Amino acid sequence: MIRFKSLGSGSTGNATVVQTRSDGRLTHLLIDCGLGIRQLDLRLARAGMLAEQIDAIFITHEHADHIGCARQLALRERIPVWMSHGTYTAIGEPDFDGLLRIACDTVAIDLGGMQVNPFTVPHDAREPLQLTCTDGADRLGVATDMGHASSHVLEQLAGCATVLLECNHDPQLLAASGYPPFLKRRVGGAYGHLANDAAAAIAQALLPRGLRQVVAAHLSEQNNRPDLAREAMAMALGCQPTDIHVADSGTGCGWLSA
Repeated sequence: MIRFKSLGSGSTGNATVVQTRSDGRLTHLLIDCGLGIRQLDLRLARAGMLAEQIDAIFITHEHADHIGCARQLALRERIPVWMSHGTYTAIGEPDFDGLLRIACDTVAIDLGGMQVNPFTVPHDAREPLQLTCTDGADRLGVATDMGHASSHVLEQLAGCATVLLECNHDPQLLAASGYPPFLKRRVGGAYGHLANDAAAAIAQALLPRGLRQVVAAHLSEQNNRPDLAREAMAMALGCQPTDIHVADSGTGCGWLSA
């Protein structure tokens, strides 16, 4: 069994817990740690967890809304931290006191009851990675913070029943926003963030390859609305907008099965 819960998703901070159960043992992976440590502890408690239950941390890239309190948490709880060499370099190569693990594209990570498979994505970071998680039966994909879906991304997400998928912005809202032109170009560019229609195209491409559920994530508070993301995802999956879960910045989403 594999299930997951976003603790928060958006430009103010990102963190997702993935849980597997194998032979009666629970394994917990924290994907990104882009919150203050007090806020992270609070949100874990609301999810029915303690930080000490986390078996590993995976950092997708170096941006502040993803790296957050990762080092502080790791050192406090003695949790191994996985990230790419590029991400480690980008954050200044701090001392993790032996807890650092280097993640590489398509090199599987064995966490006991969970296997994690990182893959590179097109985003304006040093060496960004997203990932899939499996317990051997079910497969979850996490795909946020990328400007477009390369063929490599689509291949890595094939076979995922559920994908936590970035729906960052609506192109019309972004164009009409108060963002300066350079930021509009960055967000909407090939190495920025996924628009609703681009995310819908990814979902459509994955639908015949096993996709059953999408959770819309990393929505811009200025340039998107949950109803627009739901409509785009529902059209792609052939379901009702009410069937689409949205992970928000304040509370994330509830526990969901993959």
